[in-house]
Amino acid sequence: MNAMQESPVPHVPSHPQAPPVVPLQTRMRDSRSKSPAIAAILSMMPGLGQVYVGYYQRGFVHAAVIATLITIMSSGTLDRLSPLFGLFTAFFWLYNIIDAARRASLYNDALAGNSSIELPQDFKSPGIRGSIFGGAALIVVGFILLLNTRFGVSLDWVEQWWPVAPMIFGAYLLVRALQERRASQTSDSR
Repeated sequence: MNAMQESPVPHVPSHPQAPPVVPLQTRMRDSRSKSPAIAAILSMMPGLGQVYVGYYQRGFVHAAVIATLITIMSSGTLDRLSPLFGLFTAFFWLYNIIDAARRASLYNDALAGNSSIELPQDFKSPGIRGSIFGGAALIVVGFILLLNTRFGVSLDWVEQWWPVAPMIFGAYLLVRALQERRASQTSDSR
């Protein structure tokens, strides 16, 4: 053999090659999946897109926030703050639409078992869960409306006393947050 004779060198391409194309697997559409476009369109009526996807509590909260903001602006009591409330209303309304479409997409990914996405912390599978506060609030509202429709009791007092409802809800949220903080501190100390 000749010492000058070179050993065979593998052929190196002059340009990088793309990895082989793997055909896309067609995914069967789950009958439980939700359309993000329909969720966004339905959310033009605040909260309805979230209800469509299955997030009933979030949908009702979104509807209540928009209704409260519109009520405050139309009451005329806060004329100086109307631009601020108007801007926040527009922002929240758009957020509501985007949130519904995003939740529909995440819901579909969760149904498909896609583990490559990172779900937000507050994402849970939708469903109807019990709520003592929500149930009690619906019973009270239903009772008041029944008094008006069945027994002719005037609802004029509601116009003067409606601010008590957000105060009660705020107190409920405050108590619940304090209870959760205590529970997390006791579990951390163990």
